[in-house]
Amino acid sequence: MARNKEALVLLLDVGPSMHGVLQEVKNICSTLVHKKLVYNRSDEVGIVLFGTKETCNELAKELGGYKHVTVAHDIKVVDEGTSQALQNLPAGSVPGDFLDAIVVGLDMVIRKFGNTKGKRRLCLITSAQYPLRDPPEGTKEDQVDTIADQMKRHDIKMECIVFREPGVHHNSVMEENDRLLYQFRNRSVAKVVQVDSPTSLLGALKTRNVLPVTVFRGDLEVSPNFKIKVWVYKKTAEEKFPTLKKYSDKAPPSDKFASHEVKVDYEYKSVVEPDKVVPPDQRIKGYLYGPQVVPISSAEWEAVKFKPEKGVKLLGFTDRSSISRHHFMKDVCLFIPEPGNTKATLAVSAVARAMHQMNKVAIVRCVWRQGQGNVALGVLTPNISSVNNVQDSFYFNVLPFAEDIREFQFRSLSSLPSSSQPTEEQQEAADNLVKMLDLAPPGREVLKPEFTPNPMLERFYSYLDLKAKQPDANVPPLERCLRRITEPDPDVIDQQTPLIQNLGKAFELKENPKVRCKHLSY
Repeated sequence: MARNKEALVLLLDVGPSMHGVLQEVKNICSTLVHKKLVYNRSDEVGIVLFGTKETCNELAKELGGYKHVTVAHDIKVVDEGTSQALQNLPAGSVPGDFLDAIVVGLDMVIRKFGNTKGKRRLCLITSAQYPLRDPPEGTKEDQVDTIADQMKRHDIKMECIVFREPGVHHNSVMEENDRLLYQFRNRSVAKVVQVDSPTSLLGALKTRNVLPVTVFRGDLEVSPNFKIKVWVYKKTAEEKFPTLKKYSDKAPPSDKFASHEVKVDYEYKSVVEPDKVVPPDQRIKGYLYGPQVVPISSAEWEAVKFKPEKGVKLLGFTDRSSISRHHFMKDVCLFIPEPGNTKATLAVSAVARAMHQMNKVAIVRCVWRQGQGNVALGVLTPNISSVNNVQDSFYFNVLPFAEDIREFQFRSLSSLPSSSQPTEEQQEAADNLVKMLDLAPPGREVLKPEFTPNPMLERFYSYLDLKAKQPDANVPPLERCLRRITEPDPDVIDQQTPLIQNLGKAFELKENPKVRCKHLSY
């Protein structure tokens, strides 16, 4: 199996408790397949359904048991058939056993790849609400340990997404199921995530894996005599739309070696002689300076370029409160000590813990690459680890320069005459409106950032798949889950209608005669 190729088996619960979110399950898995078709066309995907009325899997045929588990799609290179299998998810009629589904998925991966190296992953989506069958021997905990041992032996990881609506009453069965799933996590073979809304379910599965790549390896220079070896990774990054390349269909279908590439060539012609093409060695860049065009050669341009030395230098420390959160720019990076370097690990830990105790942050000057034309000024915030085998580190955020800051001065209401200041009733009505629109009320967060997908990207990949099948298809309406992200929650608006009405009653509306529309007569 190729090093950068992934084999993924989706284990999908289609039992009665999942009927209300089957459409969201289709959407999240379809988006995953669409992204693989764009970014990782050599990846392989298999689909296992549990909770189905029928039983169709190799283990049931050979050993018996493993009932109501159906292999809907064998592990194959991702293609249109994979997407089609997800669109035809049946609504199962019996409770599903997620341990049986895990065993079937694990067996599929082992049969397919054996002991070969490669990235292999199981993804389980279930409500975990129904009791599991007792194993022929031992306990369910013993069965989980046996499965985890096999997963470790074959280097197979698993993601577990547990969906339960807020109104579901937790009972002993759910507690046992949760304990078994967290046992997988404790054995370091699985990650468990619990969500309580269809929107969160849509964002729970990471549809594209991005390998971490260092942006810098070198010294964190505290002083000329004190340098710490560090590696810098990107912690977060904006996911952008895929690059859409031009494709030429002029080559005959029989030509197997056609690249279908569209090449663009530019020709520069003289203004004096429009028919004469100017060769590259006779061209020079010009820059407008008022009405005048100033020619600057490439040699002159290189001479005036600012070329700082690669490195990260500490400029000083300051109170954490002196750095405003809204000044953070661009992506977040993570500074870690050089792997395997004990001295660097101790130095980073000592500095980070001292900064944490004194409530300080560090200001650093960064040049990530040799010859880089720009310098980044940023802040290091200590990240103290609470886990024994995880090292202390720093979060890095880019700070703005003076030219990047825009100051907007707004007149204070207190400076207005008393007749123009809001009354207590008006102030209370405005405060209640702001509280009503809070996305994180006490006890519950409506849209959790880690589980909220980008609606633009979700819709783009869905429409891209639709256009591949139907070239003349129009843009479909926004789906229900995406509307909950982009539009106000109708349930909240309905519940808080009196507050909205009180806001209108608290303020007197008057017509402004200065902007009154004028009727034109012809």
